[in-house]
Amino acid sequence: MWLYLLVLVCLYYVFCWHWEKKVVQNLPEKYVFITGCDSGFGNLLAKQLDLQGLRVIASCLTENGAEELKRNTSDRLETVILDVTKTESITAATQWHDSYFKQILFFSLGLCGLVNNAEVGLPTFPNEWLKKKDFIKILDVSLIGLIEVTLSMLPMVRKAQGRVANVSSVAGRLSVFEEGVLYS
Repeated sequence: MWLYLLVLVCLYYVFCWHWEKKVVQNLPEKYVFITGCDSGFGNLLAKQLDLQGLRVIASCLTENGAEELKRNTSDRLETVILDVTKTESITAATQWHDSYFKQILFFSLGLCGLVNNAEVGLPTFPNEWLKKKDFIKILDVSLIGLIEVTLSMLPMVRKAQGRVANVSSVAGRLSVFEEGVLYS
């Protein structure tokens, strides 16, 4: 009995070791689209993936955020202005992506990754202090925008057999006040 358990544990660790040693090949040919890159985790992720050699398409809400990110990264990183609460902005970003690939590469490779990072966590007050528009603002960015961007970019993700990663914060799990906050 103990021998089977020992063999099973050893196989588990060998599998984990093998899985961690896997490396994605041809990084300069892979494209990742990240939302919410003005600051925070999205900004750091865009810089980190750029340093590793991936081609990053970073979406920012503001021109200032896009220019700052462009200044601090290589020429592999492209920025696009995107407001995830507006359908026309998402459509424009998707069309920009298609035209970018057709212009540069003459065909679309697709996206090996889509990272939905854009979110807003403010205001954070007890529910009694909030209004309906506060709830709608959070849901538009953190949920509806995430869904709409994913649906818009999904054909490109499927083309490259890529992955979608949805980023959230601890505020989605942990309520600060007794009555709760609208984010959680």
